[in-house]
Amino acid sequence: MHFLGINVSKAKVDCCVFPEGLSGKKKSKVFVNAQSGFSSLLAWLQKLDIDFKQTTVALEATSVYHETLTYWLHDAGQKVCVANPARVRHFAEGLSTLNKTDKVDSEVLARFAAFAEPEAWQPPSPKIRLIKALMARRESLVADLQREFNRQEKALSTLTPPQVLASIESSIAFIEAEITKLDLEIKDHIVHDPDLKNDMHLLTSIPAIGERTGLLMLGLLRSHEFSQASQVAAYVGLVPVQRQSGSSVRGISSISKAGSAKVRAGLYMAAVVAIRHNPHIKAMYDRLLTNGKSKMSAICAAMRKLVHLCFGVLKHQMPYQANYLTKLA
Repeated sequence: MHFLGINVSKAKVDCCVFPEGLSGKKKSKVFVNAQSGFSSLLAWLQKLDIDFKQTTVALEATSVYHETLTYWLHDAGQKVCVANPARVRHFAEGLSTLNKTDKVDSEVLARFAAFAEPEAWQPPSPKIRLIKALMARRESLVADLQREFNRQEKALSTLTPPQVLASIESSIAFIEAEITKLDLEIKDHIVHDPDLKNDMHLLTSIPAIGERTGLLMLGLLRSHEFSQASQVAAYVGLVPVQRQSGSSVRGISSISKAGSAKVRAGLYMAAVVAIRHNPHIKAMYDRLLTNGKSKMSAICAAMRKLVHLCFGVLKHQMPYQANYLTKLA
C-alpha cells in the first residue's frame, strides 16, 4: 500500500509519495490543477512503478479547488480521503514540522494518510450536490444584497447623484429577484423528489428547525455516511475540548470548531429559538443553567442536541416528538 499526499491550490497540485515506504526516499512533483495534469499525475505514478489502485490519496478540503480532482480520483476507482485542514495542521505540529509550504504540506498529507488512516471519501448524490450548489449561490447573493443595502444607506446619507441611487436600487431589485428565483428552484427540487421531501418534513418537524437550517442539515447528513449522532457533532465542531494537565492546568472547556462555520451559525440561531420553543431542549438548557453552566455553554449544548435530533429523525424516519428520545431508549 502506498500513500500519496496532494496539496491543492487554484492553479496546481503538489504531490508527494514514498515509493519504498515512509522510511525510504520521497518523490515530489507538481502538476496543473486540470484534467491534463491529472493524467500526467497518473503517468508519473506508473513511471515510479506504483499501483494506482493500491494507493491511498489524501488531500485537504480547500474551498472548491479540490473538488474536480477529488471527483476524478473517485471516478477512477481511487481511495481518496478529504482531510480537515485543522487536523492535518495539528498532525504536522506533532511531527515538529514548522514550515508550511505546498511541497511540505504534500509530504505531511502522505504521512497523515499512513498514520491517521482517514475514512475514504464518498461523493454526495447528484440531487444533494444540486441543493448544496443552489444554497451556496443563494448565500453569495444574500451577502451581495447586504452590501448593496449598505451602499444604499451610505448614499442616502450623503449628496449622492440620483443616477447612482438608481443604479443601486436596480441592483437591489435584480438580486432580490434572483434570490426569489433560487428559493423557487430549491423548493421545486425538493417537492418533486419524494425522498428529499420526506427528509425535509422530518427535519422541520423539530421545533426551531426551519427551512434554511433544515436545508443545511439535509445537505450535511446526506453528504456523509455517519453511523452515530456523535460523529455528526464532531464533524460540525460541536464537541467539547478539555484543557487539563496535572493539578495546575485547568483550562476552560470549549467546542472544537473543527467543522463548518456556516452550519454552526445556522444551528446557533436555531438553538436560540429552541431554548424557548422546543420542550426537550428548553428543559436541558434550564437544567444546565441551574447547575452553574454559562449561557454560551448551554447554547452550545442545545446546538449539539439539535444535531442529535436531526440525525435521529432521519435515521429512524420518524418525526420529532417531545418524548422522542425516551421512546427510542
